[in-house]
Amino acid sequence: MSLKEQITEDMKTAMRAKDSERLGTIRMLLAAVKQKEVDERVEVDDVMLVAIVDKLIKQRKDSISQFSAAGRQDLADKETAELKVLEAYLPQRMSEAEIKAEVAAIVAELGAKGPGDMGKVMGAVKTRLAGKADMGQVSAAVKAALAG
Repeated sequence: MSLKEQITEDMKTAMRAKDSERLGTIRMLLAAVKQKEVDERVEVDDVMLVAIVDKLIKQRKDSISQFSAAGRQDLADKETAELKVLEAYLPQRMSEAEIKAEVAAIVAELGAKGPGDMGKVMGAVKTRLAGKADMGQVSAAVKAALAG
């Protein structure tokens, strides 16, 4: 079963259970998927879907920090609930040690040296680790690898 089919099944389950918060989040995710399909005239596969989920999670994290800073805990809690639902659709994330090892291997492959090669390394890392790792951690690992 593809990830898209799984999400559709989860939506039906949430409807039957009358779980309105989960249902709303899943519908928002499916709307983002549909938007991507219509805009780019493509059929979204699992890799693209993970990228969409990643983007939505990043938006939620940004919103949570903004709402918390503004003292709107009610809205931050709503975003946190959505974040938990979305995270269920991501594959198992790599550990920090795994990320550092992978980044070190890519830096060695490319023969990158110094901060000037950051873009070249990040391009290679993004294609290899997309959906498998938090890109914030990956970026920090690349900076550390190129600095040392």
